[in-house]
Amino acid sequence: MNKPFARAANLFLIIFAVCSFAAAQELPTAESFVGEKLLFEGKVSKIIQGIAIADVKFSFDRVGDKFLIRADANSKGTLARLFRFSFLQNYETTVDPATFNVIATKKHDVQRERIRDSIADFNYAEKRVTFIENDPNEPTRPPRRIASDLSSPMNDLSSAAYRIRMMPLKVGDKFKIDVSDSGLIYSIPVTVVKREKQKTEIGKVWCFRIVPEIFGPNRLIEGDGSMTIWLADNPQRTPVRAVVKFKYGKFDIRIQDPNDD
Repeated sequence: MNKPFARAANLFLIIFAVCSFAAAQELPTAESFVGEKLLFEGKVSKIIQGIAIADVKFSFDRVGDKFLIRADANSKGTLARLFRFSFLQNYETTVDPATFNVIATKKHDVQRERIRDSIADFNYAEKRVTFIENDPNEPTRPPRRIASDLSSPMNDLSSAAYRIRMMPLKVGDKFKIDVSDSGLIYSIPVTVVKREKQKTEIGKVWCFRIVPEIFGPNRLIEGDGSMTIWLADNPQRTPVRAVVKFKYGKFDIRIQDPNDD
């Protein structure tokens, strides 16, 4: 029973990072995202219809001369009560404002009793990304290390989302974006499928429906599945919804009203 939720924990940051993809012609700049905070709720169906299992928050700030993107995914108490499973994921992405290339990614990943802390360092002079992961529960265990050749521009999951929010897109567009995750490099095909309305917590808004291909051999997630994303056609390119389908069920992730307590 816990296996689907362990998979869900790994999916959540992918889902919400890619969920920030956007499509419209009045383009924001990176500076326009400074101070932005986004809140989402994720529900799962198949195991139990419509149960809320996680909250996810994004924030974008300037710290010194760099941008800092924070992404936090937390399981809700219902998940722990019903299935004795919980998860917590904290990402911190440091970005170079001049190029919008990712400089470093720090991750704190907790799944039940399993804990992993990691950092990915992006060295563009040496064209190399180095990923190091440690287990705080086993401090004497050698760290896991992965290194890959690095090109530019390069993103992690969070910075890729914001980079794409600054791009002009239209229905029918197809492109690829390079993403580094856990020291490996993936080229993600993305298609802008349709423009349609969505009813959301922040109102009924026109959106672009986007399909990023993250499932399959040598992709972010091995195996069969699909992802669909709805992005508001507004000046900030606000992500409003994502639906992910795979063998364990369907995840429906929706933006929440930040003023609704």
